[in-house]
Formats: sequence, C-alpha cells, structure tokens
Amino acid sequence: MSRYHAMKEVPACAGYKEGDVLFLCGELFGRGYANGIVDEARAKGMTIIGATVGRRDADGTLRPLNAEELATAEAGLGGTIINIPLEAGFDMEPGKDGIAPVDRFKGVKPDDWASVKLDQAELEYSKQRGTERFCNNLAAVVAELEKMIPAGSKLLVVHTMAGGIPRARVFMPILNKLFKGQGDRFLSSEAFWNSDMGKLCDASFNEVTADTFRYLIDATAGLRKNHDTHYAAYGYHGTGVIIDGVITWQSYTPYLQGWAKIRLEDIAIEAWEKGIKATVYNCPEILTNSSALFLGVENSLYPLMGSLRAEGVQSVVDECQALLREGTTVDDLLEIANTYLTSELVTSTRDFESWPQHNKPEQQEYMLNTSAELISMNADQKDIVCAVLSRAVFQGVGSLMFNSSWDPQAPVFWLNHDVIAKTLAKG
Repeated sequence: MSRYHAMKEVPACAGYKEGDVLFLCGELFGRGYANGIVDEARAKGMTIIGATVGRRDADGTLRPLNAEELATAEAGLGGTIINIPLEAGFDMEPGKDGIAPVDRFKGVKPDDWASVKLDQAELEYSKQRGTERFCNNLAAVVAELEKMIPAGSKLLVVHTMAGGIPRARVFMPILNKLFKGQGDRFLSSEAFWNSDMGKLCDASFNEVTADTFRYLIDATAGLRKNHDTHYAAYGYHGTGVIIDGVITWQSYTPYLQGWAKIRLEDIAIEAWEKGIKATVYNCPEILTNSSALFLGVENSLYPLMGSLRAEGVQSVVDECQALLREGTTVDDLLEIANTYLTSELVTSTRDFESWPQHNKPEQQEYMLNTSAELISMNADQKDIVCAVLSRAVFQGVGSLMFNSSWDPQAPVFWLNHDVIAKTLAKG
C-alpha cells in the first residue's frame, strides 16, 4: 500500500483571513462534499468565487446561466459566480462527421450494449474538441478571476468536478443494472467495462474527473506567480473504517470511476514534484442524490458511529438512534455492518494494489441485501441515519481539507473515519 497515506492527526487551524479567496472550480448542486469547505471559508471571512458548468438549451447549445439561474446559483454558493460555462467532457461535441457521442446511440436498446461498435477516431475528435472548448473557457474564467483577487491575498483553488457518464438515455438503465442488478438482472462490470460503451465511459470519466484538474493547474500558473496558491481536489480510493475494532481500509465494489480517481492522484503527485501544492483528499463513502446509483456504498458509512462514539461525539450518535425503528439500536446497525465488512464475499476482493475491483454476482447480491436490511431499520425511509452521517462527513471533510490546505504536507491523503471523528470532536 505504498501510495496509501492516511491523515492521522487533525491539522492546525488554517490562517486564511478576510481578503483571501476560495475559488470553487465546479458548481454546487444541493448539499454535497464541497459545501463543507465553502462553509469553512465563509466562517473565516474569505471571498468565495465559483464557476458554473453552464446549461444546455433544447437544441444542445451550451450557454451561460440566465439571470434567474445565476441568482439561484450564487445564493446557493454564498458568493460570486464567473458566468462562463465550464462544462467538462465531450459527450455532446460533434465528431468530424457532425455526430456527437450521445447521438451515436439512437435506436440502441440497453440489452444491445455488448454489440455496440463505436468509431474511436470520431470519439477522439470529439474529445479533442471538448478539451479545447473547456480549456478556452477556463482561460476566460481565470482571466476574470485574476481581476477579483486582491493583491497579496492567498488563493485556495478547490476542484470539485467528477462523474462523466455520457448523457445518452441508454446508459442509465445499463448502469442501474450493473450497480443494482441481482440474479437474472446481474450485469458484469468487467464485461461492460471492456465493451465499446465501457471504453467511452472510461475516457469520459478520465476527462471530467481527472484531466480537468491538470487543465486547472496549468491555467492558473499565472496566478501562482502573484499569489500564494494551493489546490485541493476530492478523491475516492476506499476508506479506513472500524472493522472488528480496528481501522481497516475497504472499498465499495464496483467503483468504475476508480481508474479516473487514481489518475487524479497521479496529477496531484506530478504537480507536487514540480513544487505546486496540489492535494487530492480521498473522502469516505456517503449517501447523497449523486451517489444513490451506487446503492450499497453506504454500508461502510455505518461504522462511523463507532468512531464518533470513541471520540465522544455522542450527539451525532444520539441523532442516529432517534431515527431508528422502535426496538432497534445503533449497536444493531454496527453489528450488521461489521458482519458485512468481515464476510468473505466482501473481503475476497479487498485488495489495495489491484483496486478498483469488478463486481461478482454473490458479492453484489449480498451488498444490496445488506443495504436494504440496514435502511429498513430506520423508522422513516425518507429520514435515515445515512443522511445524518453523510452530513457529519461533509462537515469533517470540509474542516480537514480546509485546514490541511493552509500548509499541505502531501499530494494525496486518505480521510478515514477516525480522523473525521477527531475533527468533529474538536468542534
């Protein structure tokens, strides 16, 4: 586990102050990881500046936000948004033949995924066009950003871009089957990943999740000359959670974005070697709207209650207990989660060096059944323990990333349950 580098201690409070700037490269949609670091910056009186992915009109044209959209987005951010579209990826960029990748699936049914053949040269052309558009717009965003940063102020650049599932309708039923299918509905992630549709996902994930970080670091080289500039990005590469009483690395399977997340780490390591303070923070599993596709990912969130209890953060544990069905306790959830995490079906694919792993029928069925069992222990299926724990993770991760970024010590950190509980205990 040569790359594995867990943050063990809570970093000292960051020295950011009023006049310093946080630039969020990405867009906030609802509550998610990025809210935590934005809240920290706001508490320090920093100026918060954000970006937007823009919007697509009905004819597919990418445009800036209109006045109403901009007002809503700025209210959600609590800062100013530079209104130049920073949509990443290439799925809607026409190829040489005028056809965009999303339009190459017209008439394709979900069950046809293995037989789909895509012209790789056309996809590469679309990819180059998408990269060119993104980098041109990013240069324009950075030019505006430069005008907004006071002389002598520090700059924290936060990369939040992730995902990249092509927006052709046929993908979601396939991916739902891949991540949630059992029995006859099981779909091998390895078989899909090796298909032309899987290879398109791979290229798209790399471009959106990872390569945008490199483009961002390159585009802001001029800012580094005039401002003390640090970079933070959100990664995922498994998490250390309590298993049989010991913090142990584990991961959700199958995490197809994993290869792109490793590429994201590589970019930070390359930057670090050039003297650029860029750090990827690998964050724990959570359950949000965007992670709902990965049902079962939250099975390893429950042990956080054990870490919180160990650090005396009883208020969050009590809040979780209050949401459970009568006669059910937090200890019941912890026991089921531990049984799951120690099962041979789960441990047989737990290998850091060969991460990410592909799914297997029995492993996926067990994961999904455990997920359903744990969620059913909530009194109200719409008000669940995972939401409380996810909010705690957002807060803890936000604090750790923000304070660590003031004087970053490494290009990659794992933010495991123990250090999240420690930072929440400090308030």
